[in-house]
Amino acid sequence: MAENKKKKLPKSLRKFIRKEKARIRREVLNMEEQKKKIQQLYENIKKTNPNWLKSQFFITIKV
Repeated sequence: MAENKKKKLPKSLRKFIRKEKARIRREVLNMEEQKKKIQQLYENIKKTNPNWLKSQFFITIKV
């Protein structure tokens, strides 16, 4: 069972992502633009924290 356990992102990073997504949704009214900005957010996090976002992490983008 322990083999199937996925690693989680650090709590601080999850909190940051949640707050940034909420900010984007408040400020940007166009749904396509929201998706684009949220995708950019994840790309920036992947660039700055490559060790946290390896293949074992599955981030779902819900817009």
